[in-house]
Amino acid sequence: MTTTDLHGLLFPALTAADGATQSIPASRLIPAALLGIAVIVVLITRFKLHPFLGLTLGSLTVGAVAGVAMGDVVDSFTKGFGSTAAGVGTLIALGAMFGKLLADSGGADEIVDTLIGRSSERTLPWAMAAVGAIIGLPMFFEIGLVLLMPVIYLVARRAQVSVVRVGIPALAGLSAMHGLVPPHPGPLVAIDALKANLGLTLMFGVIVAIPTIAVSGPLFAKLAGRWVDVPPPAMFGTGDDDERGSRERRPSFGLTMFAVLTPVVLMMGKALADIFSSEGTALRSALDFIGTPVIALLIAVLVGMATLGRGAGMGMKEISTSLEGSLPPIAGIILIVAAGGGFKQTLVDTGIGELVADWVRSSGISVLLLAWVVAVLIRLATGSATVATVTASGILAPLATGLPAAQVSLLVLAIGAGSVFFSHVNDAGFWLVKEYFGLSVGQTFKSWSAMETLLSVTGLVVVLLLGLVV
Repeated sequence: MTTTDLHGLLFPALTAADGATQSIPASRLIPAALLGIAVIVVLITRFKLHPFLGLTLGSLTVGAVAGVAMGDVVDSFTKGFGSTAAGVGTLIALGAMFGKLLADSGGADEIVDTLIGRSSERTLPWAMAAVGAIIGLPMFFEIGLVLLMPVIYLVARRAQVSVVRVGIPALAGLSAMHGLVPPHPGPLVAIDALKANLGLTLMFGVIVAIPTIAVSGPLFAKLAGRWVDVPPPAMFGTGDDDERGSRERRPSFGLTMFAVLTPVVLMMGKALADIFSSEGTALRSALDFIGTPVIALLIAVLVGMATLGRGAGMGMKEISTSLEGSLPPIAGIILIVAAGGGFKQTLVDTGIGELVADWVRSSGISVLLLAWVVAVLIRLATGSATVATVTASGILAPLATGLPAAQVSLLVLAIGAGSVFFSHVNDAGFWLVKEYFGLSVGQTFKSWSAMETLLSVTGLVVVLLLGLVV
C-alpha cells in the first residue's frame, strides 16, 4: 500500500451537501458510524421509540460525532429522505392499494380456496407455501398473515394436523417475498440505495425464493410439526366452512392471477428488453416505460380495479373506499423507509460507507457474505427487517460502485436474506405468530424463529451459489 493509498483510507474525502470537500480521519468516522447505529438500536429497543425518530436521531449523531457541520448533516438527511420518499414511497403506496383491493374483493380468498381445493394431504404443505408466496407478492407480511390465518386454521382442522404443519409453509412464502422480492419496502430501498436493476433483482429474487421457500417451508414443517404439535385455536369458531367471511361474489381465479402477476410480468419484460432488444426501437421504448416500477404498479392498480373490483361486483364508490383505506396503515412504513434513506445519505456524505468499502476491497472478504452479516446484526438488534435492510444498504452502498449489474442485484438479495434472520422477542412478527398460533414463547422459538433462521441461511447459500455463475 502506498502512502497515497494510506492517506486516502485514513482521510477519506467528504462531499458535503453544500458541495464542499472535507477530510475526516477514520478515527472519527468509525466511532461515528458505530455510535449512530447504537443510538438507533437503543432508542428502538430500549426506549421503544418509533424507528422514524430513531433513524433521524441516529443520522444527527453520525454527523455530530464525525465533526460535520450540523447544517450539512440536516441537508444530507433531508436529501436522502426526500429522494427515497419520492421513489420508494410511491411504490409502497401503490402496492398497498393493490393489496387492499385484492383482500376486499375476495380475490385473495379465491386464490387460497382454489389452490387448497386441488391439493391432496401430501401436497397440502406445498400448496400452503404457494398460497403464502402468491399472497405475499403484493402484500405486507402482517396483512398477509392476518388474511391467511382463517384458512390456516380451517386446513389444519380438516387435515387433523398441527397448525404448525400447515402454517409454517405459508409463513415461509410470506416472509421470503417480504425479504427477497420487490415491490416490498425492504428490497425496494436496497435497490434504490445500491442503484440495482429492478427487473434483474426481481428475476434473481424469484430464483432465490423458490428453493428457499421449499427448504424452510414444507420440508422444515415436517420437523416443526413434530416438535410443536398444537391444534388450531378456536378463536375463529367451530370450523364451519363459512368462517372465511368471504364475499358472495368474487373475481375468478384466472382474473385474480392475471391482476396479481401484471406488475411482475411488466417489470420482467423491461428487464428482458434491456438485455435482448436494441436501444431506440419502439418495442424497447414501450417496455422501458410500462416496466418502470411506478408505471407497472399503477397499471396493476388500474387492472385490479377493473378485474378484482368489478369481478366482485364492487361499485366505484366501494372501490374508492377500499383504495383510500389502504393508505393510513402504511404511513408509518413510508416514514421509516424515507428516514432510512436519510440515514443512508448521511453515511454516504460523511465518507463512512466509502471507508468500509475500501476496507472490504482490501480484505478479500466476500461482499455478499459481508452484506448478509451486517443485515443479520442489525436485524437481531432492532427486530425490524425493514430497518435492517435500509441501514445495511446505506453502509454498503459504496461497495456496489463498479460491480456488475448481476452482482449488485445479488448484493440486494444477500441483505434481504440477512434481514429476516432469527425473529425473536423484539420483533412484532414474533408476537403475532405466537398469539395467532396459540403457542408458548418456547414453541414460537422452535417453529417460527427456527424457520426464519433457516430461510435466511438458505437464501444466503443460494445467493452465493448464484454469485459463482453470474
